[in-house]
Amino acid sequence: MLAKKIAALLQPGDILCLTGELGSGKTVFTKGIAWGLGIAPQEIVSPTFVLLRQYEQSKIPLFHFDLYRVARERQISDVGYEEYMFDAGVTVVEWAERLGGLIPEAFLGISLRIVSGKSRKLIFTAHGSRYRALLREIHEIIKP
Repeated sequence: MLAKKIAALLQPGDILCLTGELGSGKTVFTKGIAWGLGIAPQEIVSPTFVLLRQYEQSKIPLFHFDLYRVARERQISDVGYEEYMFDAGVTVVEWAERLGGLIPEAFLGISLRIVSGKSRKLIFTAHGSRYRALLREIHEIIKP
């Protein structure tokens, strides 16, 4: 699984911003990241109703945001998102487009698109030098 392989490249403080329509695989991708960090994938559940779930039982903590139900940036601020995004863990944000003006300067953007059935297309965008380097590493692991 690609997400599990990507997790092996992640460092504390890394931020992954996921976008894509409902059912495109954002939570499945997050489960793969968790698996690669040493967290059992079945422990990962969408934090849709609480905005954030923390998984600290791995070598690098995972902070999993799901902003699907967020209507205003203030709701995100009220959770204290900065404490997680710039902490010693890996932060994965589903529905990252809802961050609006709160989106960090540097992050790896991953857009998931449904191609058909279980087939997905992932489009990566690197924002910042750390993420440009990470994207080069990702390209190395997905080369045919």
